[in-house]
Amino acid sequence: MDTKALRQKILDLAIHGKLVPQDPNDEPASVLLERIKAEKERLIKEGKIKRSKKSAKTSDTPHYENVPFEVPESWMWTTIEEICSKIGSGSTPRGSNYSANGIPFFRSQNVYNDRLVYDDIKYISEEVHQKMKGTEVLANDLLLNITGGSLGRCAVVPADFNCGNVSQHVCIMRSVLVEPEYFHVLVLSSYFAKSMKITGSGREGLPKYNLEQMGFPLPPLTEQQRIVAEIEHWFALIDQIEQGKADLQTIIKQTKSKILDLAIHGKLVPQDPNDEPAIELLKRINPDFTPCDNGHYTQLPDGWCYATIKEVFIINPKNKADDDVEVGFVPMANITDGYNNTFKYETKQWGKIKTGFTHFANGDIAVAKISPCLENRKSVVLKGLPNGIGVGTTELHVFRPLFLDVQYGLYFFKSDYFISQCVGSFNGVVGQQRVSKNIIENMIIAIPPINEQKRIACAVHKIFAKLDMIMESL
Repeated sequence: MDTKALRQKILDLAIHGKLVPQDPNDEPASVLLERIKAEKERLIKEGKIKRSKKSAKTSDTPHYENVPFEVPESWMWTTIEEICSKIGSGSTPRGSNYSANGIPFFRSQNVYNDRLVYDDIKYISEEVHQKMKGTEVLANDLLLNITGGSLGRCAVVPADFNCGNVSQHVCIMRSVLVEPEYFHVLVLSSYFAKSMKITGSGREGLPKYNLEQMGFPLPPLTEQQRIVAEIEHWFALIDQIEQGKADLQTIIKQTKSKILDLAIHGKLVPQDPNDEPAIELLKRINPDFTPCDNGHYTQLPDGWCYATIKEVFIINPKNKADDDVEVGFVPMANITDGYNNTFKYETKQWGKIKTGFTHFANGDIAVAKISPCLENRKSVVLKGLPNGIGVGTTELHVFRPLFLDVQYGLYFFKSDYFISQCVGSFNGVVGQQRVSKNIIENMIIAIPPINEQKRIACAVHKIFAKLDMIMESL
């Protein structure tokens, strides 16, 4: 379920008058608009607001011949300017005159659709605030970002808000006798996004005049209140769905980790007594191979044995090729953290990249050695490379299996066991760290018989495919 699209649909239904039924007993929007005009006249006479140049020329109720869309009979089309007593952006204190504390000063990075964010909030002194009274923020104002990449983000100032100011990148919209939350609904709707007439080629902006003249579908006041209550009801249900979705995604992630843990400990598929024991395979690789002392490790199933990583992999091998041969170049950013071996490469000539990078070939396993890429399980089986070879960042370790199923090897490197062993080597050091070859090569890996390795890899693949189907359906 696309909950983001569902939220947008609810907002659009709301401003079209299709979310809640109309009540013939409601005071019509035409009467509300007259009351808004009267209230604005009172504020003008008391010197609390100034008459706009447009309203000084005409006091007629605006009439739309070509409305953006049809609204119910009890509604009325007007403009944002007509229902606001203030529309205007702020300014930045001269010399960025901020204080350690005092009056909150909101910039575009503090304005989000669901709230005001106080992370990285700036403050101005009371003295500076008094000089910037014209940009004072009041409770129930709407703050709208009008420039830059966050243009269109809008928050309602809480009813218990004290005072604050805004920068020139944020516009204050102060409605008169209109529910701020309904106004917010309009701003978050797709209609508002499509109606914004943005100017500028560098840092784009929404001019004040374009904002003022934007059409406003005005419902009766009591219907505005019903709309807000209905949206709160539906959004609360969607929040529950999203939380359930997030919980299920976490469970699926944990399930995959558990499956890998079972796989590398011989508990995912049954053993077959007819399989050649792993120790025989390892002795073919190295006749002098001696298995690790089982007394120090978990008891393994029959046919399995312990080895070190350097005994079953060639670590960071080197390639040889003619300089004009085309090969694959794989940046770290192109290696995924999933389990499907997806990666992209760029084609380059071997002579230009053979030094200064990590070498690999088809069938190798590339594993991130730097946190947090390592902890995010950035590792992949390389395949389909031009001429079978390539290079990547030096932040990769490369493992070439010796008589070991490559997919089983990849699942080992993605397991919590391997990751925890690597992270443990950082000894609590905070920040970006690298796990060295010396640490990895002596790690212990449990080796099943080769046929069981293939059965394990097949079982993991099938289970993960089903879990991925569930994830995709969320």
